[in-house]
Amino acid sequence: MPTPLAICFDMDGVVLEGPRTDPAVYADAADAALETLDADPTPDQRSDLRRNDLEGVREHCERLGIDPTRFWELRERYASERTHDRIRSDERGFYDDVDAIAALADRTTVGLVTNNRQATAEFVAETVAADFDVVRGRDPTFEGFERRKPDPYYLEDALDDLGVTNGLYVGDSIKDVTAGRAAGLETAFLRRPHNDHLERPADATYELESLAALPSLVEASE
Repeated sequence: MPTPLAICFDMDGVVLEGPRTDPAVYADAADAALETLDADPTPDQRSDLRRNDLEGVREHCERLGIDPTRFWELRERYASERTHDRIRSDERGFYDDVDAIAALADRTTVGLVTNNRQATAEFVAETVAADFDVVRGRDPTFEGFERRKPDPYYLEDALDDLGVTNGLYVGDSIKDVTAGRAAGLETAFLRRPHNDHLERPADATYELESLAALPSLVEASE
């Protein structure tokens, strides 16, 4: 492959252990947002507001007389705060091979592009001490949530910030590969314990057993 002008990484399941945010984090965040807004939902409403069902969130917020946009912003903020606490306490850790990203940052452009929240993406980028050239997560709005991968929106936005049009996206899911290809990137499907039962996506350019293989891959292309 030609040397990538940019190597972008997904976050959950690639840098952070586990494929997604624990649902309990969102449940606690929704409860905290409801308390902040002095809302008194029924048990069924509370259950629905803890889920990522945007239509249901709008409907229940309107019935409770609270601004759905404000509720969502608070929920996203509290979810980030709780996630950061879990990372600080080592309740959620980093994969052992993330040091490879720092090594790559000394040689080429690197980015962190995730469906997760922007605040958490920035926190993770600072915590792993890799010199990312761009960090892009989802905006804390309904529209921001709807732009998640496999929509390539955040990848394309990151590439625009970098001023490049080609490179490599490293992810652990089919939607990562789909979004990467839609953004015009080559893709690397990274094996982790949570996806070792899946077949390699047909559109994946590469399959990696570890991030530690990336420096050699780049070196071979030079």
